[in-house]
Order: sequence, then structure tokens, then C-alpha cells
Amino acid sequence: MSPAEPSPEQSRPLSILLIGTGDTKSDELQFMAGIIRDAGAEPVMVDVSILSDPPYTPDYSRHDIAKSAGTSIEAIINSGDENSAMALMSTGAAALVGTLHATGKADGIIVLGGSMGTDLALDVAAALPLGVPKFVVSTIAYSHLVPPERIAPDLMMILWAGGLYGLNDICRAVLSQACGAVVGAARSSRKPKADRPLIGMTSLGSTCLKYMKHLKPELEKRGYEVAVFHSTGMGGRAFEAIAAQKGFAAVFDFCMQEVVNHQNGTVVTSGPDRMENAGRSGIPQIVAPGAVDMVDLPAWQPLPAALADRPYHAHNRLIGSVTTSPEGRRATAALIGEKLGGAQAPVALILPLEGIQEWDQPGEPLHDPVGLSAFIDAMRLALPPSVALHEVDGHINSPQFSTKALAVFDAWVAQGIIPEGRP
Repeated sequence: MSPAEPSPEQSRPLSILLIGTGDTKSDELQFMAGIIRDAGAEPVMVDVSILSDPPYTPDYSRHDIAKSAGTSIEAIINSGDENSAMALMSTGAAALVGTLHATGKADGIIVLGGSMGTDLALDVAAALPLGVPKFVVSTIAYSHLVPPERIAPDLMMILWAGGLYGLNDICRAVLSQACGAVVGAARSSRKPKADRPLIGMTSLGSTCLKYMKHLKPELEKRGYEVAVFHSTGMGGRAFEAIAAQKGFAAVFDFCMQEVVNHQNGTVVTSGPDRMENAGRSGIPQIVAPGAVDMVDLPAWQPLPAALADRPYHAHNRLIGSVTTSPEGRRATAALIGEKLGGAQAPVALILPLEGIQEWDQPGEPLHDPVGLSAFIDAMRLALPPSVALHEVDGHINSPQFSTKALAVFDAWVAQGIIPEGRP
């Protein structure tokens, strides 16, 4: 069987949407189309140019994109400036790509761009469900210019090195790798089976917070699929994106540290809507304030002046943590209460009275009983009446905490709040 022929399991060649501004990047996009064909897939050219048509005939033109945005290309050109024009093209491209995928005409996407193209690419990727390969070849890949709240949970990026203007050996290597990657991902991808209810859980590694070591196998015994998200910014972003799509049957949101990070302005953030999408989507939430007593920051940067005198723990060469003050913890408790108050489904908060992360215990570098007491008192006051409070006379990493979490979960299953598992 030649590479271009579909496998017996596949009735047609894979369709890869190749998206870019063909009026300015024609050579690069046509090179990529050739690589995709050589890899045995079919490139579907989607042109998001604004001012002029490309020197090739795309499968979907800029006029098609404008129509999908509910307007015309002439109106987009006259919309005011390049920012508003590209925003309209992003709306149209996202709508078109979503429709193509829903009708079985898109097995993966790859978008090529600088800052303008990357802006559009983020909207397009967000329009596709988890499991559809999404690649962005960008001159600003991995940059802090890309806000975490706009990154799809399974987005893959590669830096478009040496590719600002025209083809060369360096960018050919990058573009060919990216095209091979998206075809390989589309060919190898295993879509979520969704044969068991999915439980979303947050944690901070397995050293700082340890409850998932007990909870995950117990939930699996009950017939649930469990996905644990690392709360270091992007993990929380993925958690929120899936919650916004109503992808969870329930959540164990036990690490809220990204809320504190965002509150204190660090780059280790999941965006302003952390801890909001599950409630907004009507997903039952069992929550706990894991690690809300500390702020994560890049370990390779100097500490901000406002936090420089606080106890510090270096986790590795990438990330370190400082504790927040009692005043800061009271503010965090108020914010948590505000976020939980908007939930459209039952919420239970489990409050461990002896500590909320591994390094706050006696003898550890972030031990601060005064700060913990301030947070606990403030948390009790901040909870709205709609949130059930369960206090545990133990640490968040203790067996008592996990036992209480399972007790709340089992009660909600018995009451029909959470669907039964499928062993």
C-alpha cells in the first residue's frame, strides 16, 4: 500500500486544513501542501488573506471566510484597521473550520502565521473539540504574548524559525516537521471514547499535593474516567476549556493556586476565569483550597519587590513559590467565595484545618500557622449559602481528606447529582 492510499480502516485520505494568508505566504503554504501530500494526506487550502487573492486557487477563499463571518470581504477591508479586519476574519475562519469538522471534512488543522496569523489561529483552534490535531507554526510560539486563556487544551505549537519572509533551508526544516507532525497526529489520534463519566481533578504535582494517589484509583473502581490536571497555568487552562465544553460529569477542583497566581499578577496563570467554567456549565463541584497560600513564579526571574520578603521554596530551576501574607489570604478567600457563588450546580468545599499543601507543615519552609488560621476564618465567612462546607480535622494530604471527598462524591451519586459510573 502506497503512503497516499487510505488504510483499510479509513475510507478516504485524511483531510488537513492548511490555513494562512496566501497573498503574503504563498510559497510557504504551497511548500507545506506538498509535504502534506507526500505524507499521504490531502491538504485543504483555507485562505485568510484580506487585501488580495493568492496566486493559487484555494479550496476556501477569503470571500468564503468573510461570508462565514456574516459579512463581505469589502466590508472587512473597510472595517477600520488591520486589528478589526483580522478579528472578523478570525470569526469567519473559526465558524468555517467548525462546520468543516462537524461534517467530517477536517481531520486536523495547521495554521501558519506571524502575530496576526497566530491571533487568528488561536480562535480557530478553540473552535475544535479535544482530540482534533491542532498545530500552529508561529513566529511568536511560546511567547508571553500568547495569553493562556486563548490556548486550546491540546494545541501544539512550533516556532517558525527564520521564516519571516520567504523560504530557506531553516524554515523548510521547520515547516516539513510541522506538516509531518499534524498528519501523523491525525493518523494516530485516538478520540476520547466517552464510555465512562469523566471526572476532572486538579493538583500541583504529586509532591505538594498527594490526594490523587488515593482518589484516582477509588474513582476508577466506581466506574469513572479520571483526568488529573497540573495546576501550573496551562493545566488549569485545559481544565477550564473542557469544563466550558461541559466535558466533565463532576470536578474535584482541589488545587486553586492558579487563582492566587492570577490575583498576584504572575505569568503562571490560567486566566481570569479560573474556577468559573464548571459552575457556569452546571457541573457539580467538590472543591478544596489546595496551595492557595502560595504564589508560583518563574524561578529564573528576580522575585517581585512586593513578595521579596516572604518565605520562598524553589521547586526546580523553572518554578518557585512564595507564601502570601495573612491579608493576601483573606483576599483570596473572598475571591474564591465570589467565584463559587455563581455556580449553576451543587458545590461542596472541603476545608482541611491542618494545612493545604505539603510544605506548610511544621518543620517545612512554608509553615505559617498564623496565615493558615487567617485563611480558614476568612473562608468560612466568604462562602455563600449555596456552598456546602465540610471541615476536616486533618491536612489536605491526609487520609481523612480523601475519605471526606469520596463520602461527598458517593452521596451525590446516590442523590442523582452525579451520574453513576460504568465499571
